Amino acid sequence: MPTENIAQDFGQYAEMVAADYLAQKGFTILAQNFRYKRFEIDLIVKKGKLIVFVEVKARKNSLFGNPETFVNQKKIRALRLAAAHYLRIQNSVQAIRFDIIAVLGSKEQVTEIVHLEDGFY
Repeated sequence: MPTENIAQDFGQYAEMVAADYLAQKGFTILAQNFRYKRFEIDLIVKKGKLIVFVEVKARKNSLFGNPETFVNQKKIRALRLAAAHYLRIQNSVQAIRFDIIAVLGSKEQVTEIVHLEDGFY
């Protein structure tokens, strides 16, 4: 199996892990893999009146840096645009937040989940 497919499979698995993690923390999952044009938001969740847009980053290990450090300015701009579109189509004016969930490990064993609230603005 090509390395890219293994990484993509783990990325999709990490999104499921993150969704389960957030559900256990009392969040309601509103959307997964929400797309706007060529942009994608991994998870959109809600807790109380707060809507949270979540970027999930997964890596086998932190040898080349922690997963959350791979959320760059280009990605942040894309997430903001997609979030604005989501809010527009939902006709929502609720409080929002952008979080990052970093998942380390593999499909066989997740070794760490880091939830960064207000990961960026």
